[in-house]
Amino acid sequence: MIISLINYLTPRYNNYRAKLLKFAKGLLENMSLLPKTASVRPGEKFDVIIVGLGPAAYGAALYTARYMMKTLVIGEIPGGQLTEAGIVDDYLGLIEIQASDMIKIFNKHIEKYSVPVILDSVEKIENNNNEFIVKTKRKGEFKADSVILAIGVKRRKLNVPGEQEFTGKGVSYCSVCDAPLFKNRIVAVVGGGDSALEGAEILSSYATKVYLIHRRDSFRAQPIYVETVKKKPNVEFILNSVIKEIRGDKIVKQIVVQNLKTGEIKELNVNGVFVEIGFDPPTDFARNNGIETDENGYIKVDEWMRTNIPGIFAAGDCTSMWLGFRQVITAVAQGSVAATAAYRYLMEKKGKK
Repeated sequence: MIISLINYLTPRYNNYRAKLLKFAKGLLENMSLLPKTASVRPGEKFDVIIVGLGPAAYGAALYTARYMMKTLVIGEIPGGQLTEAGIVDDYLGLIEIQASDMIKIFNKHIEKYSVPVILDSVEKIENNNNEFIVKTKRKGEFKADSVILAIGVKRRKLNVPGEQEFTGKGVSYCSVCDAPLFKNRIVAVVGGGDSALEGAEILSSYATKVYLIHRRDSFRAQPIYVETVKKKPNVEFILNSVIKEIRGDKIVKQIVVQNLKTGEIKELNVNGVFVEIGFDPPTDFARNNGIETDENGYIKVDEWMRTNIPGIFAAGDCTSMWLGFRQVITAVAQGSVAATAAYRYLMEKKGKK
């Protein structure tokens, strides 16, 4: 209906029409990823509130529902980091699945158990005698006996023209996840830390050529990683340089690289751009709510995903667990562990009454 209306209203203005159609199609696609939201009463009490809407949150919601815990999920973006992926081929049982289709499957699975979801952001969690009050930005506040934080991280972006347009269409933020999709292609890796060097090494086994682009003349990565990658014949280091633009049509075709010392500009034909420049963990949110973080700002958890506050658990990319290995499957696993720990916590709590 939206697209038909645009076609009807803008027959003479082809430039505007094309932009409106692109916007409308993106809007409709995003709407198709939304879970069925629920009407819940402000002040309503739950066994557990799950904060987040990425893979860890879905994994937690599935298990809390199966434990027959009264559950509420509060999140902003269905799929979390999955929304920045194209094809996912490293999740057991789902072969070369579009990330958007994976999100729809996750939604369908928790809908089977009638898990209520509201689209909102959580601003504050208060502990009132082991009852948690979760305050949201728009929907009011809710109560829970336990909380699972699956709030993810924000990947650092290049913030250059073409990056957003080609995310999932050649621009990737996970070399480990997407390297096999670029077999016999030419790719660029951006970054100077361990993840960038590790990404370049992995990609060198698939791609015909790997450009490793770093804004400085030396790397922050462990020296052994640097030496290993230097020995790869198909990896070329481009130092003191940054990407200024990513170009393509339907997929990435080219990058514009500038040398920061000489100002020289050159164009490189590539099929993929892997951005490995780090993450911004939810440090402020955690600390503002009394939750301990490690030296890097990630939420500290034990093997059962317990935080320093009894009754508050955390799962997925926001935690310090498996810090060097971030995958959809590990996030879902952590979510299920956190759910199990929350269930046992509530059973123990009830047993003491």
